[in-house]
Amino acid sequence: MLEVGPILHAAGAMGAGRVVVSGGGVPNLIDGPVAGAIDSFPGRADAAGQAETQLLRLSVANPDLRIVMTVTEGVYRIVARRSAGITRVADLAGKRVGIFERTSAAFFLHRMLDHVGLGDADIVRVALRPGDMAKAMIEQRVDAIAIWEPESERAVRALGADAVTFADPDVYREFYNLNTTAAALADPVRRAALVALMRALVLSCRISAERPGEVWPLVAASSGFPAELVAAGWPHHRFPATLAPALLDTMVAEERWLAAQDGRAPRTRPELDRLIDRTLLAEAGIRS
Repeated sequence: MLEVGPILHAAGAMGAGRVVVSGGGVPNLIDGPVAGAIDSFPGRADAAGQAETQLLRLSVANPDLRIVMTVTEGVYRIVARRSAGITRVADLAGKRVGIFERTSAAFFLHRMLDHVGLGDADIVRVALRPGDMAKAMIEQRVDAIAIWEPESERAVRALGADAVTFADPDVYREFYNLNTTAAALADPVRRAALVALMRALVLSCRISAERPGEVWPLVAASSGFPAELVAAGWPHHRFPATLAPALLDTMVAEERWLAAQDGRAPRTRPELDRLIDRTLLAEAGIRS
């Protein structure tokens, strides 16, 4: 995923040894193995970058997890084949759609379908890993996919003139957040380090938006994606480096979706609001 770009840039700008970036996401904040984690690198970290979806999923069993900043907003795309008779989102009814289940991309698809009066059961869901989606489109094993960048860009390029895309950031946009724990926030040394990182991220997010050529090589080196593919997928991202009211609204809707899958009662808005810590943003002098 390209969303990590500002974190990679900030880590480099802060100097050797101050920030160590490793693979994985929210599971790194939790002691021991994490069942069902999308990225499972169990261990201890002070902060982790990942979409709001995984924070929501893992915070049910780990309620001390906290969101302290939205680093990147990802505007996902549905990519479909015109030759499959798809020219609008409603045309996905009955079609085979490739999806990476229980992720922000799956919720994006849910929201886009709901926006046109369709439900998750109105399509034929085909479980795919992100890296397999473009190939599945070429081989016509699916009629559409819903995924983040640069996999959607890869599919668009593979289909050429047969590609049609759908996106609506007002319906859903990913919140790629800087996450931590209540324990880290209560520790003066770890808290100070988080404040320093957040201040660095403000500048790195600005550079990501205004001079992205400085960030693309870092993402390419970290992800293995070609730099030109990273550059092509970059315009589908925003870099707010703050906390927006829409974050909680999205979490409330997404919690209902996740709870239904898990067979549990959804948490209330006040309960979800407690997962967002705004004190660190204020301490860093960053406007919300």
